[in-house]
Amino acid sequence: MPDSGGSRAQRAHIPTTGAGADDRPLPHGDAGALSVDPAAPQVTAPAGLPGTPDLPGTPGRSGTAGLPGPAAKAARRTGLLVTMVLGGLTALPPLSMDMYLPALPAVTDSLSAPAATIQLTLTACLAGMALGQLVVGPMSDRWGRRKPLLLGMVVYVLATAICALAPTAELLIGFRLLQGLAGAAGIVIARAVVRDLYDGVEMARFFSTLMLISGVAPVIAPVIGGQVLRITDWRGIFVVLTVVGIVLTLVVWKWLHETLPPADRHTGGVADALRTMRGLLADRVFTGYMVAGGLAFAVLFAYIAASPFVVQEIYGASPQTFSLLFGLNSIGLITVGQINGKLLVGRISLDKVLGFGLAVIVLAAVALLLMTTGVFGEVGLVPVAAGLFVLMSAMGLAMPNTNAQALMRTKHAAGSASALLGTSSFLIGAVASPLVGIAGEDTAVPMALVQVVCAVAAVACFLLLCRPWQRAGREAGGL
Repeated sequence: MPDSGGSRAQRAHIPTTGAGADDRPLPHGDAGALSVDPAAPQVTAPAGLPGTPDLPGTPGRSGTAGLPGPAAKAARRTGLLVTMVLGGLTALPPLSMDMYLPALPAVTDSLSAPAATIQLTLTACLAGMALGQLVVGPMSDRWGRRKPLLLGMVVYVLATAICALAPTAELLIGFRLLQGLAGAAGIVIARAVVRDLYDGVEMARFFSTLMLISGVAPVIAPVIGGQVLRITDWRGIFVVLTVVGIVLTLVVWKWLHETLPPADRHTGGVADALRTMRGLLADRVFTGYMVAGGLAFAVLFAYIAASPFVVQEIYGASPQTFSLLFGLNSIGLITVGQINGKLLVGRISLDKVLGFGLAVIVLAAVALLLMTTGVFGEVGLVPVAAGLFVLMSAMGLAMPNTNAQALMRTKHAAGSASALLGTSSFLIGAVASPLVGIAGEDTAVPMALVQVVCAVAAVACFLLLCRPWQRAGREAGGL
């Protein structure tokens, strides 16, 4: 593909929006901080997109303008195929956890373990996904995206199959950790592939599209889990996940081509990877988006970890009712995510949308805390479910925009940047998970308190580290 002005600036590590403090190159050359000018041509169909002709595209579009009819259709089909594959990879983590949620009380009884111990099976999986990304991200920058991804998928399948046979809570926790370590490959490499293929506004829109695809998983996963529990026990859920992992591994092997050319790969070892990550963390704005996104994810995971007990044990809902409510909340997240991608991106500053989303999350979390502490008297399931719906829906504004804003600041270390983003989110979420059950199964106050603390901290990081008002004049259009 012929070089656009924006892509040349990126390869030269030249900021395109001025020489302010927020736009200086990072200490390590391969992790140059970038702020993309929305007026510059956007790289949306680069060479290396499988099946896409290396012909010039139009800025801000799909890259198929000007192509002959059959070639344009082939490029669109290829783009759709890549979207579906990446969507499947990002859907795997919610499948791994959300199908399992309706079974948490049953696992507690089956393995004769306390609820806090069984919640550690979620924490272990989450911590594994966090730590695994630190390894797989730099690996993908060095050896390409395809090989580390396939290796991770194979190990994921084996670990999930063994989870179905675990006789004790301790063994289940251990294999869930291995499952998370292997599943991290799909998370981190999917984001890195998006960074390989897209830039600017198109990248933000693509993240919203991925949220639509991967958002189907939390909608259907608890429903599937609840139905599986009708015909078998909790072990059958891991059997289903094993089959899903096998299918996705075959799809990746067959259709996901390499997106990182050998010339763009890092050749250094561990020391080089550490220098790259240190350079990324030295960028105050990147770190601000990373931590704010991680804290927002902790709010989400506090809900994921506590809601089976809150909805079923405290408010007396059945596993099927819990699955329905969880699905409705996921639909809210998907819908708001699509409003973000289709209507807001390119029209309103991403920082303004992100700030609004974080503010709504704080308000919803405070409302839940007031309800669960009895300030409004004894409330039933409906008001609490409404508060959770608002909170989950606002995630559709926070999560894709923190990822997009952070990844726009690095082009040549997308794997390492993606690893840091994912690791921070999963580690913070892993810390929040056991805290929601610290007071037992009979109160929802810890869940709401963790959500309030994390949401307020996310707003503080966004304001103090990202300082969006300082860049508003230079980054018109949300970039």
